[in-house]
Amino acid sequence: MGLKNLKHRLHEIIYEADTLAGKVFDLVLLIFILSSVVMVALESVAEIGQKYQRQLDIAEWFITIIFSVEYILRIFSIKKPSRYIFSVYGIIDFVSIIPKYISLFFAGTQSLLALRALRLLRVFRILKLTHFVGESNSLIKALVRSKTKILVFMFSVVILCIIFGTIMYMVEDDESGFSSIPTSIYWCIVTLTTVGYGDIAPESPLGQFIASLIMILGYGIIAVPTGIVSAEFTTQAFNIDSNTQACPHCMTSHHKDEAKYCHQCGEMLNDVE
Repeated sequence: MGLKNLKHRLHEIIYEADTLAGKVFDLVLLIFILSSVVMVALESVAEIGQKYQRQLDIAEWFITIIFSVEYILRIFSIKKPSRYIFSVYGIIDFVSIIPKYISLFFAGTQSLLALRALRLLRVFRILKLTHFVGESNSLIKALVRSKTKILVFMFSVVILCIIFGTIMYMVEDDESGFSSIPTSIYWCIVTLTTVGYGDIAPESPLGQFIASLIMILGYGIIAVPTGIVSAEFTTQAFNIDSNTQACPHCMTSHHKDEAKYCHQCGEMLNDVE
């Protein structure tokens, strides 16, 4: 097997989730990630950490070495390593490895290994959940398109909180907790958002009446941003492709199902003869 074919084979296994080998590789990788996160969590429990410290340390080093080899293979299997190294996943992969090595010089940094949980984002590729990724992208686009309306709505809510907070300061006295306008505004925000900590409560009949109106208004306000985003969401087309292939040249993903060339750099997605 030539070097080019070896790189292609590794790329297919490591970066693709459409093949059996790719799915197995990513599934095993997820098991290691979950195991590592569980071990870091168990190590933070005093009784378990003291009793099984050596065993947990050995297991964490084993997983760290596995991740280190995987990181090197990811770099080796693509034509432009910098594309992966400085990508979001590349940074996450590096951050998940380096804390264990740093712990050799600085005690306590091994707790940062919990950052490996971020690697679980790969579950979308492994379990073929690209439809969910597509839906989330559509939701993000809907949020961006409706940001102006949402900002206007939030500004209106802030104005309401200032007005009602000031009214409650005038209606209630210091003994009930409304000692200042900022404190009253804080109470209004907590009440309007239906959180209701209960640390401040009106005692006068008028104050309780106003509080009741704010509580009812809170339920109506919750529905407004939902409607704004839903209106934008329903206007979008949902043509979602399930192709998980990443370009071996520039690491760009999200290609069409029948794509032969990368939509970013124009290179062939599979250039091995």
